[in-house]
Amino acid sequence: MSPTASHDTPTTPASAGWSRLPAEYAFPERTPSLAEAQEYCRKLAHTHYENFSVATWFLPKRLRQHFCNVYAYCRISDDLGDEVGDPVASLELLSQWESELDACYAGIPRHPVFVALRETMREFAIPKQPFSDLLKAFRQDQTITRFPTFQDVLDYCRYSANPVGHLVLYLCGYRDTERQALSDFTCTALQLANFWQDVTPDYAKGRIYLPLEDLQKFGVSESDIATERNTSAFCAMMQFEVTRARDWFERGLPLIKQVDRELAVDLELFSRGGQEILNAIEKQQFAVLGRRPAISKPRKLALVLRAAVGKWL
Repeated sequence: MSPTASHDTPTTPASAGWSRLPAEYAFPERTPSLAEAQEYCRKLAHTHYENFSVATWFLPKRLRQHFCNVYAYCRISDDLGDEVGDPVASLELLSQWESELDACYAGIPRHPVFVALRETMREFAIPKQPFSDLLKAFRQDQTITRFPTFQDVLDYCRYSANPVGHLVLYLCGYRDTERQALSDFTCTALQLANFWQDVTPDYAKGRIYLPLEDLQKFGVSESDIATERNTSAFCAMMQFEVTRARDWFERGLPLIKQVDRELAVDLELFSRGGQEILNAIEKQQFAVLGRRPAISKPRKLALVLRAAVGKWL
């Protein structure tokens, strides 16, 4: 497939935005075949996320392509909002992407992600809402960079993280609100763990996901974050946030026992992985500014081995 930036003139923000992204993201000159589209999604999934191959290894083979299709949608959607570097261009690109989502549900997709995703949507009867909710979060990132309260952060997670859990449940045959609610706890917890891990990288993008009410409560200033001062007040606040995220992980754990073994293994792998991020933050005594906590390779291996044992027991 030969990519083209879009049908816009070269002077539009959208055209400039496409040029800042990987060339393979662009709309192709011709609509790909289903086989080409599926290969595109597989390649994107396995080259952009090192843990994707590990996660899908635990899934039934019949679901792996569908997970690649959904991942490809989420990956490009995220990058349209986060990697362009121009809010105006990002908003236009996200609008184009949502128009293609509409076209997909109308049966006339052009982009390889949507050509592949069309089959997934039809086979599993997935509604449009979780896909469009993700785009709402990425649009919000272009205009909202501070969150006054923890509830505001949770409202953001409702669109940025929770829809992914709903999509996974749809792919695995679960459509009930009870499991979706449990999934929301886990997905929100994962999002919180990533926020607390990435305070400095997020600030470099102009964003603070820590609730402003908590900064005020603990006596932390934005300049502390900007200058990477891990003050005792900041570390006390991070300890509070880590404890809160752990609580959300605990609330979601019952879901593991309410799904089949293949999905349960993946759920536990991701949940334990998120908790390991919190453990890494704690090991740094909550001093995350300028020093991003990370899970060590031995710990990652231990998590995978634990999941593998669980798969075969």
